[in-house]
Amino acid sequence: MSRSALLLLATLLPGIAVAKDINQIDPACATQKYENYVNASISWYENLVDLTIKKDPSLEGVANWFLEGRRNHFTLNNEAFDYYIANDPSKLNLDAPVESWLNLTQEDIKALSHSQGELAEAAKKVFEFRQSKAHEGNYDLRSALADLLSHPKEIEVPLERYNSEMQALSQTQCDKKA
Repeated sequence: MSRSALLLLATLLPGIAVAKDINQIDPACATQKYENYVNASISWYENLVDLTIKKDPSLEGVANWFLEGRRNHFTLNNEAFDYYIANDPSKLNLDAPVESWLNLTQEDIKALSHSQGELAEAAKKVFEFRQSKAHEGNYDLRSALADLLSHPKEIEVPLERYNSEMQALSQTQCDKKA
């Protein structure tokens, strides 16, 4: 085997060896950490929408529609995380940053929305929202949000708050004490 192949293999092995076992994680801590991520994310979107509406009050209707979709998305993720950590932790990637612990694809959401399980109702809201016709003001709202995000001074306060919350979450360790 060539020297570079051995070096590559040697760099990959430590990453494999440190994968977290669910038995090493405090589920209550992980659940709280994920819920804090969800709450920070919802607040971020609410702050962006509030700032957008202040600049253009005519966007309030579409902004409420957009926020409902974001809230439903994060509510489903929160409920799914709680379910999977208790029932099927293999669906979680606890080695990743908190925002990537759970990855529900559109196919996952569709399947859940057609199920009779605990997550069916929340998944149905998200799936139906994604499948429905976009609000007629969607493009205007997206343009206004993009414009807002391109002016860092206008979003400085909520962005610093969100970044601070995410930094605190990244420092929260949920490993069980030995």
